[in-house]
Formats: sequence, C-alpha cells, structure tokens
Amino acid sequence: MISVLVVDAQPLQRFGFRMLLESTPDTEIVGEAENGAEAVRRITELRPDVVLMDIRMPGVDGIEATRRIVAAGGRSRILVLTTFDVERYAFAALRAGASGFLLKDIRPEELLAGIRAVAAGDAVIAPALTRRLLDAFADRLDDDLCGPAREDPRLSFLTGREREVLVAIGHGLTNGEIAQRLTLSESTVKTHVGRVLAKIGARDRIQAVILAYDLRLTRPV
Repeated sequence: MISVLVVDAQPLQRFGFRMLLESTPDTEIVGEAENGAEAVRRITELRPDVVLMDIRMPGVDGIEATRRIVAAGGRSRILVLTTFDVERYAFAALRAGASGFLLKDIRPEELLAGIRAVAAGDAVIAPALTRRLLDAFADRLDDDLCGPAREDPRLSFLTGREREVLVAIGHGLTNGEIAQRLTLSESTVKTHVGRVLAKIGARDRIQAVILAYDLRLTRPV
C-alpha cells in the first residue's frame, strides 16, 4: 500500500485527490496539509511514501517545502502537481528535489501511474519531456553556462564510459538512444546508468540531468 500526503491550498482539490486515491486498492491518504509549512511538519509525523505537492500556496510554497523536506533527508518522495505552466515552475521544483512534475489536468490513471512510479523510486518525467523542459529552461540556467565544464568530486568516481553515459542522460536520451550512440546493448546501458546514479548520489535520471547542467557537461543547443 502506497501512503500519500496531499498538500494543496484548495479544500475541493484535496477532496478530489482523496476520492481518487481511496477508490484505488494500492493507495491510501494518510493526511492532508493546506500549505508548505504544515506539510513539512506533517512529514515527520506521518512518514508518507509519496507527497502530492501543490506549488502556489500561502506562506511556504511548494518549491520551498520540497526543498526543506528533501534537505531533512526523509524517505518521502515528492510529486509536484500544479495548474500552472511547466516553463515557469518545473525546473525549480525538480532542482529542489522533487521526483516528478505533472499538471493537474492529467487523467486520473496518469496521476496514479505517476504516484506508483515515484513510490518505486523512479522519476515520473520521461526522457522526451526532460528534453523539452531543458529546452524551455535553457535561458534560465546560469549565465555562465557556456563556460568550461566544472569539476566535481563526484565525477572522479566515474569511468570514462560512465561519464559519457552521464552526458547522454543530460541530453535526455533514453537507454535505447544511449545504446545506439555508444554502440552498446541496452542491458549494458541500463547497468551503466544504475552505476552512474549511485556514484553521483542521484535518486533518479532527473537529478542526473540537473547535475549534468550544473557542471556544464550538457549545454543548451
């Protein structure tokens, strides 16, 4: 059973999520919060598997709440949901440590699939969408992004091949596309991806993409 904390400023929205999740056999709502500050407090008490996090809330917003929850080191994974456009909020939410970002107008089955994916330790956002997000946020990244690549102690743990895989992940390539680019089998690429994520301390591909951009291994095109 996947335990879920619903964080949303709108009571009607929280009610809708509750109706959906309580009618699904493998999910349950263990609590609700109407703002980010309350969510941060309730995480310690409830220890949910997944937090459905709204962005726009009074006081502490969803991005800051996500940042605080992730910094505290809990096991809860955060799926950000918003009615607002992807370009304005998505990258900030993912950079804060969210495991996915979805718009509230998705179909119920897509939301449930996202919750299950996040609970299983995966990122909700597919590589193709990752590429679109990175394109959308290219002009919002560091002004000096076009400078030389930054060195980071985590990179020293990567082999040459693993560094190539990290760069490919940063470009939003799927395992199949990485296999084709590097002339490897998909099973070999899957193994490399797992090792890369472990060595750089990334929970999922989204965090690996952000690291690749932060270190200038991947650049907007």
